[in-house]
Amino acid sequence: MTIPSVKGFRDVLPADAARRRLLLDAAVRVLEQYGYQPLEVPLLERGELFQRSVGATTDIVEKEMYSFEDRDGTLVALRPEGTASVVRAYVEAGLARSMPVAKFYYHGPMFRRERPQKGRLRQFTQIGAELFGRADPEADAETLCLVADLCEAAGLAGARIRVNSLGDEVCRPKYRESLVAFGRARIERLCRDCRERLERNPLRLLDCKAEQCREATADAPVMIDYLCGDCRHHHDRVLELVAAQGVELEIEPRMVRGLDYYCRTAFEVSAAGLGAQDAVGGGGRYDGLVEQLGGPSVPGIGFAFGLERMELAAEIAETPPATRLFVAPIGEAAAGAALSLARRLRRAGVGVELGSSAKRLKAHLKRAAKDGIRHLVIVGDDELASGVATVRDLEVGRDMPGCFRLDAPAAEILAALERKGESA
Repeated sequence: MTIPSVKGFRDVLPADAARRRLLLDAAVRVLEQYGYQPLEVPLLERGELFQRSVGATTDIVEKEMYSFEDRDGTLVALRPEGTASVVRAYVEAGLARSMPVAKFYYHGPMFRRERPQKGRLRQFTQIGAELFGRADPEADAETLCLVADLCEAAGLAGARIRVNSLGDEVCRPKYRESLVAFGRARIERLCRDCRERLERNPLRLLDCKAEQCREATADAPVMIDYLCGDCRHHHDRVLELVAAQGVELEIEPRMVRGLDYYCRTAFEVSAAGLGAQDAVGGGGRYDGLVEQLGGPSVPGIGFAFGLERMELAAEIAETPPATRLFVAPIGEAAAGAALSLARRLRRAGVGVELGSSAKRLKAHLKRAAKDGIRHLVIVGDDELASGVATVRDLEVGRDMPGCFRLDAPAAEILAALERKGESA
């Protein structure tokens, strides 16, 4: 009897893994062009980190987080998102002193016990970025340009960036009061979750997925109408700067994001071909989060993309197979020479697949063809005796005897293959 994988968790097989690596490499290139540095954080954190940052009344913490009590009684959790962990690392390492302005990127698995569906798993991979130390609208505009450039590099055709302002501690309280009053007047039309958290976290009304709540809150007040002067200026300046770069944004007044730490600029990225649930990423500003987690008062802004969602939407160019040569030893006597040849080429950066000396030539040819490898190097008794390799070009179906010496340097071998290929 086989043991299946856990529901909501999946294996990434070679073809998909190669495509994921292309997407990650494309994203990392753009991030590093913008000056971001790599940072790695643990999979396991103290549960209170996410309760204090993401928000104790969010769906992530209340319903989706994988948490348990460790043997010493500490509540620990598999990270459901990356920003809180990056902020903790930034604070714990005292980087606010040594790096007044800091840019980090990360990628790796996150965990949420959501209902599994296409592109949404309980273990999923995020690639994200965080910028600390800048509160100016120029930083928000640059971040949105980075997001647009990342979408283009990853082949996310038709990507749309929706943006909103969530205000700050000056103007949000008044909006919160209005939203609570609105919810109270329609309390009977709300789902049970929204009723329970109306007083604690009324913004959740606007991103509830229940159809009855969507209908009940269709005419709910929106934050954009309550912005104070400073937040209004910040928001308008961000839009102005981004528009000047030719990056299209869509204003979405009902967007609040699913995390409690956001303020002012917030955004979501959607892509074509994903149906109703078309989000591939999102982010925003979180000026109070570093202080909230025990650090100094340092502003921040960041975002994250879900790699599984990107996989479904991306139209990224496939790269040719990494393996360029197949070395086929015929007989046990050829095994040493074949291994030496393969290792010499590999150390020069060439992808080489080495066959088993127990296999016949026909089996080697079949495997090389299946793997999409054009050149198969035959090392048999004749080749050992002459010291010269025979190469089979699978694309044109002919042998090239005496192609190169078995002990030739890798550069000489590659040059010989190129010359033979041109004369084919």
